[in-house]
Amino acid sequence: MISMKKWNYLVITLLLIVIVGLFTAMAMAAGDSTEKIVLKLAHNGSAEHAFQFGYMKFKEILEKEAPGRFEVQIFPSEQLGPDENCSELVKMGSIAGNAANAAAFVPEADIFNFPFIFKDLDHFYRVLDGAPGERVARAIEDKLNCVVLGYFFSGIRNEWNKKRPVLVPKDLVGLKIRTLGSPIFIDTFNALGAQATPMSFGEVYTAIQQGVIDGAETDHVDLLIEKFYEVTKYVSLTGHIYLAIPFIFSEAILNKLTDDEKELIIKAGKEAVSYQREVMEQQEVDARKKLESEHGIEFFDVDVSLFQEATKPIYVKYADSVGGLGYIEEIINY
Repeated sequence: MISMKKWNYLVITLLLIVIVGLFTAMAMAAGDSTEKIVLKLAHNGSAEHAFQFGYMKFKEILEKEAPGRFEVQIFPSEQLGPDENCSELVKMGSIAGNAANAAAFVPEADIFNFPFIFKDLDHFYRVLDGAPGERVARAIEDKLNCVVLGYFFSGIRNEWNKKRPVLVPKDLVGLKIRTLGSPIFIDTFNALGAQATPMSFGEVYTAIQQGVIDGAETDHVDLLIEKFYEVTKYVSLTGHIYLAIPFIFSEAILNKLTDDEKELIIKAGKEAVSYQREVMEQQEVDARKKLESEHGIEFFDVDVSLFQEATKPIYVKYADSVGGLGYIEEIINY
């Protein structure tokens, strides 16, 4: 028989083992909770693009307010693959974020790509940060299993080419103009009289150089950074698109975080979007000055109303795909 003294010893030993085990488990859990989280962010702009500055602001806030908890890695210039692939990676939780061309997945997001739908930059921000932007964000979130942290500003797009100034729509007749692959972009330039030619952005410079196309439509920053000024001459200030790019963040990754960490991600995202917009606005101004003064690019004002009139059929053709004419009118009058 076991004596009472030995029995008490066994009980105390077992209790100590249990207590040590509990403390070990708690320490391991604590170690897991404080393990550094690596967040990979992708975008298709260069390291000089305003997207990069927005991401750097996001990184700065997270690493400052939660030191040692997050490591933010930024991959510009499609280093992790084309934009659509990166959005799929966000959806799967393989990477944390992307500056996404959401219209490739979410038809409702194409509403922001209608020509001349925005009056000016204030109107653009008002729409994106208001009810229309929220409605599109919810659709994006449903399709891509993500959270939209806000909308980046990717510049005001204008037509440019190497052959002649475009002052009225008929000046585009016979010109092969590269556009984004969205049917709305393609039909817009076809409606204006051009021969819309979608192609990869990385092929544009060589295509103009070789005469495959005559020009394209971009913002001033891309025109400068990508050195398109070497293969073109005339920029027409059509301002047909104010390009909105959602900053999406993986919901699968977000759901693994604590409530405080989730709040920090949302906060950092909002501040990053605000900062990115400021940088992009200034880059647009600086780029035009350099293009004119250093590279001899000629800029021409146009009668925008003539271009608006020519593209009205686009609204009717694609209204149903973005929710109806009512939604388009809401944005125009917002």
